[in-house]
Amino acid sequence: MAVFVIRKEGEGLQEPPEDIGIVIDGTEVLHELTSVASACAMLLGLIDALNLAYPEPIHFTFEVLQKILMQLDQHKMSPKVYNLYIIFMKP
Repeated sequence: MAVFVIRKEGEGLQEPPEDIGIVIDGTEVLHELTSVASACAMLLGLIDALNLAYPEPIHFTFEVLQKILMQLDQHKMSPKVYNLYIIFMKP
C-alpha cells in the first residue's frame, strides 16, 4: 500500500505535482487526487471498505492516523496508541 506523488524532473516542491494516487498490492487503484492529505484519507477509506489489514511494519502508523488524527473508532485503541494519545492530549 502506498500513496505516490509524481513530479516532473527538476521541479521544486512549490510546483503542483503531475499526479497523486494510491497503489495497493502493486495495482494503481486511484490517481489524479487533489492532495496527499486527501490521498491518505482515501487510502484509509479503501482499507476499511475493502476490509484489508494494515501492513504489519506500519500498523501503528495507520492506527494513529485513524484513531488520533481522524478521530475514528477511538474507543478501540491499542495500548501503544492509547499511550501516545494520552501523551499528546495532556494540557
